[in-house]
Amino acid sequence: MAGITKGAPESVIQQCAAYESAGQVISLAAGQESACLQTFHELSNQGYRVLAVAYRDIESKNVCSADDESALVLAGYLAFADPPRPDAARTVAALRQDGVQLKIVTGDNELVTHHICEQVGLDTSSAVLGDEIERMTDSALQHVVEETTVFARVSPAQKNRIILALKHRSHVVGYLGDGINDAPSLHAADVGISVDGAADVARDAADIILVEPGLGVLHAGILEGRRASGNVLKYLLMGTSSNFGNMLSMAGASLFLPFLPMLPTQILLNNFLYDLAQITIPTDAVDPGYLRKPQRWNISLIRNFMILIGPISSIYDFLTFFVLLRYFHASEAEFHTGWFVESLATQTLVLFIIRTFGNPLKSRPSRPLTATVLTIVVAGLLIPASPIAHMLGFTVPPAPFFFFLAGVTGMYLAMVETAKRRLFHSLTT
Repeated sequence: MAGITKGAPESVIQQCAAYESAGQVISLAAGQESACLQTFHELSNQGYRVLAVAYRDIESKNVCSADDESALVLAGYLAFADPPRPDAARTVAALRQDGVQLKIVTGDNELVTHHICEQVGLDTSSAVLGDEIERMTDSALQHVVEETTVFARVSPAQKNRIILALKHRSHVVGYLGDGINDAPSLHAADVGISVDGAADVARDAADIILVEPGLGVLHAGILEGRRASGNVLKYLLMGTSSNFGNMLSMAGASLFLPFLPMLPTQILLNNFLYDLAQITIPTDAVDPGYLRKPQRWNISLIRNFMILIGPISSIYDFLTFFVLLRYFHASEAEFHTGWFVESLATQTLVLFIIRTFGNPLKSRPSRPLTATVLTIVVAGLLIPASPIAHMLGFTVPPAPFFFFLAGVTGMYLAMVETAKRRLFHSLTT
């Protein structure tokens, strides 16, 4: 009975006492062992993954032991070619440009890894091997993972240590793997990524399964995630600052007005129209600078924006109150109508300012967003003259009020733009 062994050439050759050539079994001398390893290295340098196959005659038995894997005859090598996709180098460059650090963590030997990395444009000036990682402390590894791109001959446990070291350094780690041994690492990463043809265990452990070949879909997904994050940030900045400002205005007006600053139905209508204006924010473009690097939630930015922009909104609300009462001698219905129109116009049009960190005149909003914002502003202007105006407690404001409205809205937007640039300066430099 013949027992067959396959595995890493270095390990298998150590257990071989002979090799087979042209049907002849020849004793494996020291020089010939070096020649066998040289062939393995040459294949590895060409990017082939190599398995050594060896055999020996053993007695028929139900269970084999490690002792049976000795005095083997080297039958030869199995060389597997797995070249990178044609678009791999371009995708790797695009990921690097967009702030995604790629690291190779593989069980393959360093020669194969070096060849593949050179083909796709990854830095191979330094590679750390698994036996080096085994001797490192966790704190030393945390420093090494920052400086190293290639990790070769690593075990599943060492892959896990590398991921945990990166997470300890405050990196958000995505891990791409498709084998059974990748399952622990897929689970340990912030985002586990596998492919449709992966082992069942790997697919179960992954958070995301790629059904299209290549890294291009992964790059597109990262950019789409940043785009969604940017648009969510616009909604939060707009909502928190507007609500904070309206709260201040309502509280302040209640101190000196003998009537409610705005009726409950009018507040609900104002909020409804305001929310409709934001419904197309997901269609909006995001600044290229925001897409070019990873982003984290910055709660202090949202808080500071709310504290700064909210009172600016209230300043112009109080100015509107003053003008309505002092110069237009507004009745209760006229006051409600004037503030409703001014509040809706300013807090809706300000989205054109908030939606970009840069100059709003150079960054065009999406057509759906432009359409919804302008439609809501026009609707707010027309409602006081509509048949339902009386039911809602509105009346048509005097004509000069609309000239004041245009001026106060323009001044408000200009002031918000000035404050925004100062606040966002650290994000754009």
